[in-house]
Amino acid sequence: DPDSGDNGLLLYSLVRGQTNEFDINENTGQIFTVSVAGKVGTFNLEVQAADQGTRRLTAWTTVSVTLDSSSSSNIVMLVLNQKINVVERNRAEVQRVLEEKLGWDVYVVNIYSKEFERKARSSTDETQVNIIAFDEAHQEVPAEDVKRKLREQKDEIELELEKVFSASVSAAIGEAPAAPASPELVAAIVLGVLLAATFIAFLAYVLLDLRRKRKYVKQDLIKKVEIMEGIDNPWAIDKNGSLKSLEKPEHTNN
Repeated sequence: DPDSGDNGLLLYSLVRGQTNEFDINENTGQIFTVSVAGKVGTFNLEVQAADQGTRRLTAWTTVSVTLDSSSSSNIVMLVLNQKINVVERNRAEVQRVLEEKLGWDVYVVNIYSKEFERKARSSTDETQVNIIAFDEAHQEVPAEDVKRKLREQKDEIELELEKVFSASVSAAIGEAPAAPASPELVAAIVLGVLLAATFIAFLAYVLLDLRRKRKYVKQDLIKKVEIMEGIDNPWAIDKNGSLKSLEKPEHTNN
């Protein structure tokens, strides 16, 4: 506003939108998040700028804020038989069709293909679209509910997407990537592996020690058997191969 004084002093406010999740600095127009934990999707905020003159003048604009929750457990994968570059160009239209047919707000988390090379991006006829649906309260819709609705509306969705891509479309539900493990779960897994490794090492030590003891017992037993055999035989062969009596001489010289 080029005016001076009160006529040039602008104050900003949220006139429509999710004011419980966001707030605005009335002097600068900067928007802040207040409470968006566990929520995802696109929030459309109606922002008003008003001067402070006698005849107050106002203007409005819509600010769209998107909350990305790519680690959500409610991500649903939709596999389209279209090239990824074609799907990316029509991202907004794909989102619109899904919202109309599912009856929920839909956020497209990402679009990707198994092939990452530039040449393959325009030649592979399979693209995976990860989506999250959220209800009027901006709470995530459970993945199973989204999948059920996709199956029910499959024919209608494919028909509308054919208009978007000007080609025959097949839309199938795929397996979305699993959510990354929490730090607590990772720590528990690492601890479990360390305990298992320690137990295995201890078990190996016990087995080796048992084998060593059995070896010594066997050697002692062999020695005892050799001694007993030598006592039973009055004539034994000495280390030089000659016969030697093991009996105590009847006469010994003093």
